[in-house]
Amino acid sequence: MEYMKLGNTGLDVSRLCLGCMGFGEKGRWIHPWVLDEENSRPIIKKALELGINFFDTANVYSDGTSEEIVGRALKDFANRDEIVIATKVHGRMHKGPNGSGLSRKSIMSEIDKSLKRLETDYVDLYQIHRWDYDTPIEETMEALHDVIKAGKARYIGASAMFAWQFLKALHVAENNGWTRFISMQNHLNLIYREEEREMLPLCKAEKIGVIPYSPLAGGRLTRDTNETTHRSETDQIAKQKYDATSDADQLIVNQIAAIAELRGVSRVEIALAWLLQKEPVVAPIIGATKISHLENAVAALSTKLTAEEVALLEGPYIPHPVVGPQ
Repeated sequence: MEYMKLGNTGLDVSRLCLGCMGFGEKGRWIHPWVLDEENSRPIIKKALELGINFFDTANVYSDGTSEEIVGRALKDFANRDEIVIATKVHGRMHKGPNGSGLSRKSIMSEIDKSLKRLETDYVDLYQIHRWDYDTPIEETMEALHDVIKAGKARYIGASAMFAWQFLKALHVAENNGWTRFISMQNHLNLIYREEEREMLPLCKAEKIGVIPYSPLAGGRLTRDTNETTHRSETDQIAKQKYDATSDADQLIVNQIAAIAELRGVSRVEIALAWLLQKEPVVAPIIGATKISHLENAVAALSTKLTAEEVALLEGPYIPHPVVGPQ
């Protein structure tokens, strides 16, 4: 395993992050393909054995049960001082007023609930899951700063927003002497590269570590179109992201397949190798639900693409509708 500093910090994270959206109690959220606790624990344990020390979840994943499963597993299998636990706040956690968003009330309430579910005194990275149009960003940034000062989080990060919003948040924090975001968790892969226009240059200039989600486009970069999985058949969010541009994207998928075959490696390795060489990407978030998913992803760390291969992979790309920021 390779490790890298996350953004402009001294925090060491593995170059792959295990995304934990796929772990949870079935029937508690929108995804029917999640793994229950019994089937999640071997994945988490194997990730640790492979050297992955970075784990990303969210309060909203499976109504909090993802945090519970991850918290128990890491408590049993890991040294807390060596691992990096990241979670997120924003999504709706209960009906009625103040059930979601980034108000001071929500943040102060949800951080305590997340810590309880994760069975830890602090999270290493506390992220805002989306932009909250109904709460002043000043209120959000001050509340996050107070979470840091209370020792409940070590760093703060953001996810899935427009570059102007992220820059505004950084500016507000700097102007007020509050804690700045150190990371951006955004949507980035070979068939969705809109973040290269503004967000990636902004993050590079501001020394923000990028930890992309959906690095394999929900599996679309890893298999032929006639191959299906339980997730591909039932993941409605992935369908919304990629179905509309599937014909144009197929040209890129074909290039991945061709390069993988020539090299004698998996398509996962090629798709992740492309992402790992993209600045300022630190750690793609892989949503493994099988041991083989982890093993193929780790193999990508040893796969170095040539300039010619990168050009072949990037050449067929066409502009896509923005997906992620709301």
